[in-house]
Amino acid sequence: MNLRKVLSPELISLGLKASTKREVVEELVDLLMRGGRINDRDAALQAVLERESKMSTGIQHGVAIPHGKTSAVNDLVACVAVKPEGIDFESLDGEPSTIFIMTLSPLNKTGPHVQFLAEISRLLKTAESRERILKVTSKQELLSVLLE
Repeated sequence: MNLRKVLSPELISLGLKASTKREVVEELVDLLMRGGRINDRDAALQAVLERESKMSTGIQHGVAIPHGKTSAVNDLVACVAVKPEGIDFESLDGEPSTIFIMTLSPLNKTGPHVQFLAEISRLLKTAESRERILKVTSKQELLSVLLE
């Protein structure tokens, strides 16, 4: 999975305004919409919220990876946001989430979706990488941390 093809500065938010799980999901969908990556906001939002209703994608160590499969995209798309003060995302470890990576995939393509989730999980598994992400001061710096 080549993250360079999926992530770019316009798909990064260092200042999430959201204070609830649903607001985070809406803000990330809107980020993808503004970036021209999805063609139907409501369908994309529904796909992610439906996935969240089955089980939270707040994993652990402050990371949440909301995702879904939808006809609102033609290829895998993703965006990243950071909120250092954290939001309750109903994470598995009960801790607030501070790093959010949303991905949406077409209904008929499974491979890239699984590869992306695996790659992101690998990148965020160390405390050092998560700490570096939370300390970035620019979108480009965040992108550099993720693409090393």
